[in-house]
Amino acid sequence: MRTRMLALTSAACGAALLQAAALPASANGSGTGQGPETAGVGAAGRGATAAELLAGVRACARISKGAYRTDSGSPEATVPVCGTEEAVFWKADMDIDCDGRKTKACNRKTDPYFLPETAFQSSRGEPLDSAALPHVVVPGPSKVWDYRKSGLTGGSVVAVVYRDRVRYGVIGDTGPTGIIGEASYAMAKALGIDPDPSTGGAESGVTYIAFKDSRVSPIESRARARSRGAELAREFVGR
Repeated sequence: MRTRMLALTSAACGAALLQAAALPASANGSGTGQGPETAGVGAAGRGATAAELLAGVRACARISKGAYRTDSGSPEATVPVCGTEEAVFWKADMDIDCDGRKTKACNRKTDPYFLPETAFQSSRGEPLDSAALPHVVVPGPSKVWDYRKSGLTGGSVVAVVYRDRVRYGVIGDTGPTGIIGEASYAMAKALGIDPDPSTGGAESGVTYIAFKDSRVSPIESRARARSRGAELAREFVGR
């Protein structure tokens, strides 16, 4: 759970991450979300394409009372949270969350800002594994926006779009109340974004779509997040 204000930039937000850390093959895939990340899912189980989802979030009906900065050093708050009947979404950058379970990829040596906990826990009552579980960080509740009032909680399903890729995950952690645009090491890896918390992330072009009242259990089940995410994405784009 990130309670500090981090200066997250493409140049520095932690120590160099060990390059030897690797994810299971299911964390990689092709552009339309129909690669290994959706292996074993039939054609009917495949979600919407990146183009379809982006078309559905072209217009913003703002639900946040103001906007968020993408980094603690950003001069202006420019990112609103927008809403539809089925989901909320925001368009921002992606900073890397490596908090939670201590692993070879995520620990105090690889990330000096590492915290051995996450806002939401696994079904075993343990911190989530940011190196293995694709998840998204939402800002902590504030006067700007309270995710809980939008039908969201830990385990709510999220579709993340970057370039022509779509990947599904869950809300797994909370961050600073004034900053938005952060996801786990595993989510970045799945999207083809450098997951290194020191030099990785994406400066812009990431769209986060969180589906209301969509919590999956157990929260650590990647398969359930993919299956439910694909279903909700199809409904979101009207097919």
